[in-house]
Amino acid sequence: MRKIVSWLIRYVPRRYLQRISGAGLKVLSLFYSGDTVMCPVCGKSFRKFLPYGRIRPRENALCPNCLSLERHRLIWIYLKEKTPFFVNNLHVLHIAPEACFIKRFEKIHGERYITADIESPWAKVKMDIHEIPFKADRFDVVLCNHVLEHVRDDIKAMTEICRVLKPGGFAILQVPFFNPIPDTTFEDATITDKGMREKLFGQDDHVRKYGRDYPQRIQRAGLQPLEDDYVNQIDESDRKRFSLVKGEIIYVGRKAGEAGNQVIGDRVIG
Repeated sequence: MRKIVSWLIRYVPRRYLQRISGAGLKVLSLFYSGDTVMCPVCGKSFRKFLPYGRIRPRENALCPNCLSLERHRLIWIYLKEKTPFFVNNLHVLHIAPEACFIKRFEKIHGERYITADIESPWAKVKMDIHEIPFKADRFDVVLCNHVLEHVRDDIKAMTEICRVLKPGGFAILQVPFFNPIPDTTFEDATITDKGMREKLFGQDDHVRKYGRDYPQRIQRAGLQPLEDDYVNQIDESDRKRFSLVKGEIIYVGRKAGEAGNQVIGDRVIG
């Protein structure tokens, strides 16, 4: 199973994989019936989650029902417990939307929830993140999960995210980190060979390897960076049940200003 998953992820573009994998995984989930782990996104329980990863698949990672990974389950819990996302009807821009979130977020926020991407089959709006086609101060929340490592200019992209956020709004800006994590983010646009990109950046479609200076990059884009180790505050039994990665940081960028009672981190909802 690990070898099959690794091959599919490595050689089938994710936009196609998302289209074809849903039904097959639901059938496969019958063989994983149990109650050892539970996905907080879809609410389904299993004996364990599926392995997932390109080179060395991680055990107990992928929910066979909704396709959530560890990072998706953490984001779901974080938004629910530390923000007004699940309580207030917000204007939300979801860049490169994940299949596990779309219908659930749309149910909460209705037409105010906008999905956008340059190639995703799930996106309502086709757009280049470097030139977001929305007016300034439009959105309460922007979700941008594992996108910035792929784009030509991540500072420009985050500057655009800052522009379309309302004052006081926030963005979830997750990116991958590969050990050893450098002090300074490494990028070189002249490197186009896929093998070399995988060696240097961790994946052949990445254009940079993020370092410990990532919060400073968020700040350069005009956002106030927040590193939240919320996962470490979750009870160990729940971390195991949801299969979360201890030590994973949630990176938030806040736009300066007032926005009523929407307060990230304190879950003030007015």
